[in-house]
Order: sequence, then structure tokens, then C-alpha cells
Amino acid sequence: MRTQQEMDSVSLLGRHTQYPDNYAPEVLETFLNKHPENDYLVTFNCPEFTSLCPITGQPDFAKIVISYIPNEKMVESKSLKIYLFSFRNHGDFHEDCVNIIMKDLIRLMSPRYIEVTGIFTPRGGISIYPFANYADEQHEALKQQRLLAQMNNVLR
Repeated sequence: MRTQQEMDSVSLLGRHTQYPDNYAPEVLETFLNKHPENDYLVTFNCPEFTSLCPITGQPDFAKIVISYIPNEKMVESKSLKIYLFSFRNHGDFHEDCVNIIMKDLIRLMSPRYIEVTGIFTPRGGISIYPFANYADEQHEALKQQRLLAQMNNVLR
């Protein structure tokens, strides 16, 4: 069980949810990883992600999948949900959204490895599936392997 001191950085759980009107990375919260000596994977699946096309203002819909190997800090899931919701009125291209999400999470928790995939629904007959990943020096080979695997999957 976590102590109250360990939970001091988590302020959104158990409270009324206030959803931001615009992109809001400041809502992201962390908690300490109780197993920093282990390499293990944490995956989040957000099947109802929405953002806006920066040109037309039309909504874009996607499934966002975030997987990471934590270091000292981990992202708190409710804050991640609210953060992803904050893209609802945010106008950016699909590729930008995926890279922004990844970079915000890197700044937040300095993971050993992270990857973010966007599986956007077709618009004008074209689907876009951006993938971005990052690794510390120890996990650089994993980063390259995962990037190549994504490229091979797309080429099939």
C-alpha cells in the first residue's frame, strides 16, 4: 500500500473531474515507481482520442496507444485521460499530436523508453498512423528495433 506522502503528487483521483477547454499539459501528474530496478512495460489505450484539423477545424478521431518503460516516475492515469481530452479543441496535424504527447510525457517522467502510436480514422479516403518513440542510452537498440518493426508493419 502507498503512503500518504507517496500520494501527495496525485491530486485528481477521487475528485470531481474538471475537463480543460484547450491543450493542457499542466494537468499531467506522476507518482513514484515502486519497482525502478525492473524494466517493465506500461501500456495505455485511448480509443476515443479527438483533435481538430488545423486547417479545416473538422474533428479527427483516433485510437492513441502509449507504451513506456518507467524510470523513477510514472504517469497517473486519470491525469493522462484529462490531458488527452484536452486535445479535443486543439488544432494540429496527426503527426504533431503524437509527437507532442510523447514529448510531454518525456518531460514529465523521463522514461527509459516510450512510444506513442496514433491510429487515426480515414479522412478523404486516407488513414494516417503516426508512430514516435524515444529511448535512453540503455534502450537505444529497442528504440531502433521498434521503429523498424513499425515500418515493416506499414509496408505490408
